[in-house]
Amino acid sequence: MDVHINGVVIPGDKVTDIDKIAESSKVILGPGLRRFEGKVLITKSGILKQRGHITFWVDCQQKRYVPSCGEFVIGIVTNKAGDYFKVDIGSSEMAALSYLSFEGATKKNRPDINVGDALYTKILSANKDMEPELVCVDSDWKKGFAGLLDTRGFIFTCSLNLVHKVLSCCNELFNILGRLVRFEVAVGMNGRIWIKSENYRYTLAIINTILSVELMTKEEMLKRCPFIFLNKLEIV
Repeated sequence: MDVHINGVVIPGDKVTDIDKIAESSKVILGPGLRRFEGKVLITKSGILKQRGHITFWVDCQQKRYVPSCGEFVIGIVTNKAGDYFKVDIGSSEMAALSYLSFEGATKKNRPDINVGDALYTKILSANKDMEPELVCVDSDWKKGFAGLLDTRGFIFTCSLNLVHKVLSCCNELFNILGRLVRFEVAVGMNGRIWIKSENYRYTLAIINTILSVELMTKEEMLKRCPFIFLNKLEIV
């Protein structure tokens, strides 16, 4: 059965819209999508979503995160084992992160990472038969794009559905909140979001605002966001 953007999908469906786009440009397939014999097929039940022109995924109520190559995640260091850190990213097994996967890291200059530290990192490889591997530098292994998160920030967990919704309009949502309060944010595809602002009242108000918009449409979320934030700020 052929399906289209914003339509209900089930495993085995073919995605006609993506096939048409793929003929002229490279598409990015997120959770719930897979290429098979030149076609894009659905692997999870849910709603087919699109961000920008080339990014697609299936929006579903999945609770456990399944690692996918190229996704940014927030992980917690749980152990040091030889040349690798073991990192909890919320999946069925721990991920591995080499100490050389940081900008400027060498055998003599190892990163100052300890058990319990929070990292914003990227999944380098993900295979069902092997533990996920993480990296904190770009594809040329020259420039760092992520790494140790400030301990003055706060990490909270949310549904994978909310993460996809936030990322689908992140510039608009965070720009609206940014006009009300200064803050920093890192969003992980594994259902973890890191927030740092001027004080804990602002931080908690931002977190509660983000959690409150999960069941709203994009239009409702952007329209009501300032009022929700101000209301949450009064409660804190």
